Amino acid sequence: MFRLICIAIGYCIGCIQTAFIMGKLCKTDLSKKGSGNLGTTNALRVLGFKAGAVTFIGDILKGVVSFIIARWLFPDMGILAGIYACAGTILGHDFPFYLHFKGGKGIAATIGLVLCIGFTESMPLMLISFIIGIVAVALSGYISLGSMLFSIAIPVCAFFFQLPLEGALVLTALTILALWKHRANIGRLRAGNENKFTLTKKV
Repeated sequence: MFRLICIAIGYCIGCIQTAFIMGKLCKTDLSKKGSGNLGTTNALRVLGFKAGAVTFIGDILKGVVSFIIARWLFPDMGILAGIYACAGTILGHDFPFYLHFKGGKGIAATIGLVLCIGFTESMPLMLISFIIGIVAVALSGYISLGSMLFSIAIPVCAFFFQLPLEGALVLTALTILALWKHRANIGRLRAGNENKFTLTKKV
């Protein structure tokens, strides 16, 4: 039962669409601009650095807040409560009911989850996954590639550093979801026409 409660709490928090809110404040419908994705990268490209940074931080905080609330409600469940809550957050971010289930890709919310895992359970998992993602973006210029490699590193590290098996399996499912959400990016990467990230000068 705690699993469903954690997922439900996380979903409600995840549905707070930071990119959508920032778009409204900037009088721009991000679902119809750029890639159409309601996430950090599209917010950066369309709205500029400040709005993109707010979106990024806001989405990270969704994961952190969900994790903390779940751990507080179910202290005996340990990290599992936090993982399930963040899984709900990512589902809410990716599939917000009031936006016809069209949201973002959940990477920033996943960063929030990884931060919480790092500071409560496994610092190596956090450091390794972050390093892999950052290096991939720095070398390739593709945020999508870095995001996918970051996502893949999480469950691999979870199994390697012996996080609870159930938690590692949930993290694996979240990675599969992240890869599915990046399916268009994968196609563009294979075709050689994926957009490289260049920071807009908009503020």
